[in-house]
Amino acid sequence: MENKMESKGGEAARILSEIETLKATRSDLDNRISALEAQLRHLNFEKNNVSCPSISTGFVHGLSPDMIYRYSRQLLLPSFGVQGQSNLLKSSILVVGAGGLGSPALLYLAACGVGQLGVVDHDVVELNNMHRQVIHTEAYIGQPKVKSAAAACRSINSTIQIVEHQEALRTSNALEILSQYDIIVDATDNAPSRYMISDCCVVLGKPLVSGAALGLEGQLTVYNHNRGPCYRCLFPTPPPTTACQRCADSGVLGVVPGIIGCLQALEAIKIASAVGEPLSERMLLFDALSARIRIVKIRGRSLQCEVCGENSAFTQQQFKDFDYEKFTQSPLSVAPLMLNLLPEDHRIHSRELKERIVKGEAHVLVDVRPAHQFKIVSLPNAMNIPLSSLESRLAEISSALKEEEKRKHSGFESSASLYVICRRGNDSQMAVQLLHKVGFTSARDIIGGLEAWARDVDPNIPTY
Repeated sequence: MENKMESKGGEAARILSEIETLKATRSDLDNRISALEAQLRHLNFEKNNVSCPSISTGFVHGLSPDMIYRYSRQLLLPSFGVQGQSNLLKSSILVVGAGGLGSPALLYLAACGVGQLGVVDHDVVELNNMHRQVIHTEAYIGQPKVKSAAAACRSINSTIQIVEHQEALRTSNALEILSQYDIIVDATDNAPSRYMISDCCVVLGKPLVSGAALGLEGQLTVYNHNRGPCYRCLFPTPPPTTACQRCADSGVLGVVPGIIGCLQALEAIKIASAVGEPLSERMLLFDALSARIRIVKIRGRSLQCEVCGENSAFTQQQFKDFDYEKFTQSPLSVAPLMLNLLPEDHRIHSRELKERIVKGEAHVLVDVRPAHQFKIVSLPNAMNIPLSSLESRLAEISSALKEEEKRKHSGFESSASLYVICRRGNDSQMAVQLLHKVGFTSARDIIGGLEAWARDVDPNIPTY
């Protein structure tokens, strides 16, 4: 029986491996097909221009018959027309980030005919991001986002140039990359990147379309355009680290960054085509629950701004030397925050706790995640007391410990143990600090939280 199970397991592993190989091959073929189609269209265009000079010279706007047909619905707009499309085809736009905001922005910028479209990202496609990062498909899971996004853009429009920058944007490369484009779209999700991209745009004289989305809300504005403010004009001092939330920590409804990303594409198109009035000195605020969009006036350019103010002397060299992580007290990387607040004897590894449970240790396990996260997944017999209400519910912990103390087993101390768990081991440390202050001196937190438990103890526990 055991041999049969092992045989089936081996066969399943072989099939999964073959599936992954085929997916990778399919992705490479799709990329190659898109590249060849682009070359073919270019050759056909040149051939038509050479063989029919009398016809080609009739199009004073420079749009080929293929272009006229492809973009005809935009050309039919009186306010956009031939001039708007021509401007768009001559423009170059860089999207920094191929995630929730960058996905729709890239798709629409490619589809509408931006001449050169660049994308910067160093991350890979992950399954738990695909609800909002709609440019990626399951076939690209584990592969670079830049590769996936470029393939999707080429499959929509093989006539434009797609430039891939598969690297993290840093002060060491930002000037070189951003200088190649007319307009910059900030689709990142962290404070140091926002300051860095804005400062770089000021130094280079580039307009910046900036968007943000979290939970059920989003916002959008345009910086450094027509002598408008830059990001520092509005936020000269970075927000506290505790106020900087990320989708991976706080959650986001997939369609919300989709809406903001589409609006970012719209603002970039307006600037590139010289059609319409961009959101300079104004900010769009979106509330998904109430389906409400507001446009609010924001402060103009600050004369005292350290980067774009009248007396500012912020140079390219100063930009290269500036430490944005230190300035914002937060990392440029998107890796989850891992705190280290407790000494080792106040913490326990998940494997050690599992061994103690198996041996029958009397214990109480308190899960300090919010109630809605506790409903997603929880360990057996855990009691949910969110960190925000921990201090007011200490009596429940005392009662649970007394009940457990009735279960005495040899090899363990007479009093029941108290363990605290959360998602990643951050909130649990803060909870243990509080518990120690109020007298629960034996409380210990589980290092790495539920994610560590799923990795080291029970792989069937889902992560999120």
